[in-house]
Amino acid sequence: MQKAIIKNLNNEETTIDEATIQLLKVKLRGEIILPGDAGYDKERSIWNGMINKKPGMIICCKGASDVIHSVNFARENNLLVSVRGGGHNVAGNAVCEGGVMISLNYMKGIMVDPVNRTAIAQAGVNWGELDKETEVFGLAAPGGIVSTTGISGLTLGGGFGWISRKAGFTSDNLISADIVTADGKFITASKNENADLFWGICGGGGNFGITTSFKYKLYKVGPNVVAGIILYPVKDAPEVIKFFNEFCKSSPDELTMLLVLRLAPPAPFVPAEFHGKPVVGIALLYNGDIEEGKKVVEPIKKFGKPVADVITVKPYMAHQSMFDAGQVSGNCYYWKSEYLPEINDDCADVIIENMNKITSPLTGILFFQLKGEINRIDADSSAAENRDAAFIMNINTCWEKPEESEKHIKWAKDFWNSMLPFSTGGVYVDFISQDEGEERAKSAYKANYKKLASLKKRYDPANFFRINQNVKPDA
Repeated sequence: MQKAIIKNLNNEETTIDEATIQLLKVKLRGEIILPGDAGYDKERSIWNGMINKKPGMIICCKGASDVIHSVNFARENNLLVSVRGGGHNVAGNAVCEGGVMISLNYMKGIMVDPVNRTAIAQAGVNWGELDKETEVFGLAAPGGIVSTTGISGLTLGGGFGWISRKAGFTSDNLISADIVTADGKFITASKNENADLFWGICGGGGNFGITTSFKYKLYKVGPNVVAGIILYPVKDAPEVIKFFNEFCKSSPDELTMLLVLRLAPPAPFVPAEFHGKPVVGIALLYNGDIEEGKKVVEPIKKFGKPVADVITVKPYMAHQSMFDAGQVSGNCYYWKSEYLPEINDDCADVIIENMNKITSPLTGILFFQLKGEINRIDADSSAAENRDAAFIMNINTCWEKPEESEKHIKWAKDFWNSMLPFSTGGVYVDFISQDEGEERAKSAYKANYKKLASLKKRYDPANFFRINQNVKPDA
């Protein structure tokens, strides 16, 4: 193994000699990968194809001990560090340019306790993997809406999904977590142990350490649910959006809906004459009694003249992975996001106007229904903020050719700017893109930002963990 040239925290290059690397290697169960090694490009690649950073070293951890040794090595040598969980974050914070990438991707352990309805999962697990272990018991944790999303980033950012209106944010259902702090200590955090740190990791991102495992509360889910999507031609968008906004106000917590606008994909359930044409859809999931669920969604199925309706009884996991095909790893992604209090007529007009200017057939505009249990939990109960919003908007811009980036990003930014008058002023931290600055993190944390900065000073005063939606230590 050769020497390594690695960027330090002063943005300078440091040479780590071969003997030092070998000393680290014998402590690890996982591999050390350097530029030029077989597998280097594979290990540095993440979901968002726009991210093309080249770490000076990649450490593939296989357990908490590997993480501890990696943190100590990087701190003792004053090296820049990034942390990879599932690698699904749109901003690409999993990878650093020239520094040490600590990868948790191989930490895949899962243990389910069906009696107490809990699950412990290591940091490299994604939601599809966790769902496969819990579904056999008819249980699930409130996860994301794309099965390949990593549990780490989503949970640490707050997290929401198809059962969050009944169960709260993903982080609201975290019972405890194991964390390696910047000084290399391994500690457990919960409401009863290191409670201040627990408050911070429930929505505060990776600012305070590397979380190596998560213990979740599980809920009875399915295995079959009433779920699917119904699509309408874009000419009906004003009526569909108005119906969606009003129906959300009275829908039970068991029902979660998602408004989506995009160009219709060439899916088998979409009539051929609508392929590539703009459509508006309502995706949904009802988790509860099947017959009651059918009654609840009946007004949706009877509304208007849809071009496709695949709302049916299906396995929870089948619906949980329904959007995977539109989130292909290696495509280019750029997102803009805001929380909205409602989608009124003026807001709908702006949405439709921008939809008609869409620049990529792979792009989707999403409005995810919130409220329910999310809204009932006190805003200061954890770092996860913006609980008063009714919807999360995600301008989910996607394209294949990097040379087209400028036009697609411009469309997303123009759309986003036109939506600001309708925003609550908040943003979901996991939807912040790579070119957005510190002020956007403050918009995500709002009143909790000051407490997070104080917590950062206690657990990471040197801002060792800085490649994230960063909260700087309180001065």
